[in-house]
Amino acid sequence: MTEQPPRRRPIEPPAHAVPPTRHADAPPPGTSLGSHYRQCFGCGPDHPTGLHLSLTAGTGCTIHAELQVTEHHQGAPGLAHGGLLAAAFDEALGAVTWLLRVPVVTVHLETDYRQPVPVGSTLSVDAECYAVAGRKIYSRAAGHLVAPDGSTGALAVSARSVFVSVPLEHFREHGRASDIDSFVASHDETEVLHAFEVNP
Repeated sequence: MTEQPPRRRPIEPPAHAVPPTRHADAPPPGTSLGSHYRQCFGCGPDHPTGLHLSLTAGTGCTIHAELQVTEHHQGAPGLAHGGLLAAAFDEALGAVTWLLRVPVVTVHLETDYRQPVPVGSTLSVDAECYAVAGRKIYSRAAGHLVAPDGSTGALAVSARSVFVSVPLEHFREHGRASDIDSFVASHDETEVLHAFEVNP
């Protein structure tokens, strides 16, 4: 039996990957990115028990996000649910693609939990896209608890992801067509692109 070469982990970009390029029409640093879809569980203000993640464009291909952990986000009593934290990181990492102006879907998400995140706390998340290889977009993020004095506290969660760019037709083919058609009919082209740039 011949020995096989070690396989590259799918979360790591290949050698031919290149640094990402911020789109010329990306919102300037410091701009609130708002919600890409008002009913989104991650960032939508109209979702009654959603994460209501606030997102701000950073420099280069980075964004800053904040999660206010509420009683709706519990797993164990008084602590944020781990899967919910993974969803928050999926949203933050996906939001980076708004700066690239590319519709994407999540294909791989790896989350490391460093310490518990209590209800009533604020998790400050910094995410960046650091490599692109064909249709694949590689990103990473770190989430720190905000200390009582407002300073950055301990690292609580970190994550890495791979997104893949898709045509807008992907969402119509796999989503509920009536919702998509209604949204497209009532929004301008920029809003439509933004709505589908961070959807899984």
